[in-house]
Amino acid sequence: MQYKKKIIENLYKISSPERYTGNEWNSIQKDWQSESLKVALAFPDVYEIGMSHLGLKILYHLINREENMLAERVYAPWQDMEDLMKEEEIPLYTLESYHEIKDFDILGFTLQYEMSYTNILNMLDLSGLSVYADERAEEDPLVIAGGSTVFNSEPIAEFIDLFFVGEAEAFIIELLNKYKDLKAQGLKKAEILKKLNKMPGVYVPSLYSEDYGEQGEILALNSDPGEKDRVKKQVVQNLDQAFYPTDFIVPYRDTVHERVVLEISRGCTRSCRFCAAGMAYRPVRERSVERLMELAEKALESTGYDEISLTSLSTVDYTEAKKLVQQMTERFSDKMISVSLSSLRVDKFSVELAEEVNKVRKTGLTFAPEAGTQRLRDVINKNISEEDIYSAARSAFENGWSKIKLYFMIGLPTETMEDVKGIAEMAQKIRNIGQEVRRNTKKRMRRIEVSVSVSTFVPKVFTPFQWHKMDDIETIIKKHDYLRDNIKGRSFSFSWNDPELSRLEGVLARGDRRLSKVITSAWEKGSRFEGWHECFEPRIWGEAFRENEIDPESYLRERGEDEIFSWEKLDIGIPKSFLLREYKNAHQEILIDDCRFADCHGCVICGNFEVDLELVGGRTNELQD
Repeated sequence: MQYKKKIIENLYKISSPERYTGNEWNSIQKDWQSESLKVALAFPDVYEIGMSHLGLKILYHLINREENMLAERVYAPWQDMEDLMKEEEIPLYTLESYHEIKDFDILGFTLQYEMSYTNILNMLDLSGLSVYADERAEEDPLVIAGGSTVFNSEPIAEFIDLFFVGEAEAFIIELLNKYKDLKAQGLKKAEILKKLNKMPGVYVPSLYSEDYGEQGEILALNSDPGEKDRVKKQVVQNLDQAFYPTDFIVPYRDTVHERVVLEISRGCTRSCRFCAAGMAYRPVRERSVERLMELAEKALESTGYDEISLTSLSTVDYTEAKKLVQQMTERFSDKMISVSLSSLRVDKFSVELAEEVNKVRKTGLTFAPEAGTQRLRDVINKNISEEDIYSAARSAFENGWSKIKLYFMIGLPTETMEDVKGIAEMAQKIRNIGQEVRRNTKKRMRRIEVSVSVSTFVPKVFTPFQWHKMDDIETIIKKHDYLRDNIKGRSFSFSWNDPELSRLEGVLARGDRRLSKVITSAWEKGSRFEGWHECFEPRIWGEAFRENEIDPESYLRERGEDEIFSWEKLDIGIPKSFLLREYKNAHQEILIDDCRFADCHGCVICGNFEVDLELVGGRTNELQD
C-alpha cells in the first residue's frame, strides 16, 4: 500500500523533512510490476549517514540494472518522524515509491556498526513485522542482512532470516534470482531458506545452534543434518571488472560525504593486529588507474560534485598512488574539482601526496599513530617509527599545514600508563615542531593546532586480539583524566569516546545469541541510535542485562586459547592458528612486514580463496624504493 499523500501532508510537522521525501537527482523509480522482485534496502541510521555509505550505493544500482528486479531505499526515522508515523498510522516506507515495507519481497539491512542493532528492531516494528524471525508470517518479506559486522552476526541471529557473508557484488544477484525462482514454485519460507543455505556465502541462522556450559561458555557449534558446517565468505576476484556505480544519488540536504567516492582498492595486508577490516577483507585487490579515471569522469558528469574522494582501507598503499593523484589533479584542477585521500599513513610520502591533492583547496591533515610509544606500536604491528611520525609532521608544517589531527587508541594489549603518557608527549612534540617551523618560515602561517582524538580499543572477531580482555570503566576513565590534564592549552583540542558506549560495543562485538534478549529488552525500553551520544542511555542497557540475567563482563573477559567462539560458524579464509600466532607475536613485540612486498606470513587467504593479490603497480611501489 502507498502512503504518499498522507506522508506529504504531514511532513511539515517534523524537522528535516527532506530525509523522508525521496525524488533526489539520480534516484531510480522503476515500474511497480508484479513480476519484479522487490527489494527494500534498509540502512539502520538516519538518511544523511546512510546516503554516504558506499556499499548501499553499489547494491542499489547493481540490483536496479536487472530487468526483473527493483531496489528502493529506507532509512531509520529520527524520533520526531517515528512519533508522527505512529500518530498518523503510517508504516515504514521506501523513498522511491512510498510503498510500505510489507509490499516488498525482501527487506535487506546493511550491518555497519554494532550500535545500530536496536534501530534494526525498531525498523522491523515500524514495518509491522515481528522482530523475531520465527514469529513472522509466511507472507512477510524475507529479512536478510550483510555488511561489515556480519562476521559476528550472532547477537542479532534471532531477528534475521538470512545473512550474506562477504562482498555482495560477487553473488547477490544470483542469490536474489534463486529466491525469486523458489518463491515462484510456491515453496514455504522454511523450505526456501534450506535451499538458499546451500549457496555460497549464505548463512541461515535458524539452521544452526550453540550448546552452552554452566559458566556460559560455548561447548559446541551445531548445524542441522545436511547443512554445511561453516559458511565461506564471498570475494570479488577482479576489482577492475567488478560493478561500480557512477550515477550516485545527489541528496537535497547535507550528508556526511558530499563528493564522488571512488574505491581504488579493497583489502589490506599491513597486518595491524587490532584491525577487523584488515583481516576480513583480504586479499588486496586494486583498480587500474585507467578504470578509475573513467569512473571519475562519468561520476562527476552525473552528479555535479566538485570533489573526488579516493577511498580504501589504506589509500596511500595503492601501488600507483602517485600516478593516479597526478593524473586526477592534472585532469580536474582547472575545473576546481579537488581530490581527497580518505586515509593517510604517518610518513613523508603521505604528506607529499596530500600536498599534491590539496592544490585546489587545503584542508586539515589527519594521521593515526594509534599508540603513544614505539613499544606499543610494535605490539599492534603498526610498522611506523618515531622518526616517521615526527618527520611526517615536520614535512606537513613545512608544506603549509597548520592543523594536524592525531588518532590514538587506549586499552590496547600490554598498554601501561607510560604508553598513555606517550600520547600526550607526542602531541606536545608535534605542537613544538609546528611552532618551530612557524617561527622560522618566511611564509604567512596560521596558529598551530593539534587535535588529539582517543578511542577505546574494542577487541574484534577474526583478529589476533579477539582473545584480549577489554579495559574496565575505571581504567578507561583514569586514562582519559590523565590525557585531559596533559593535553590542554590554546594549541590543543582533545576528544574521546564515551567509555560505557565503548564497553557496550565490546559486548556486542564478541557476543552470541543470548544477547538477542538483551537487545530486545533495551529496544522495548526505548533504546535507539546508540551511536549518537545524545541518545545513548547506559541505564537502559544495565536494566536489560539484569532482567535477562546476562553478565556483560563475561563477554569482555580474556578468552582462553582453546575456547570456541560463536563466530566460528563463518570462514573468512584466515585460520585461527594464524591469528593466535599473531596474538603471541604481539606479546613478544615481534613485527611482521606487509606481505605484498615480503614473504607470505601464512594467513593462507590467497590459497583458500584462489584469489591472488592484484597490484596494478606490481609488487613494488614508491614506498619500497
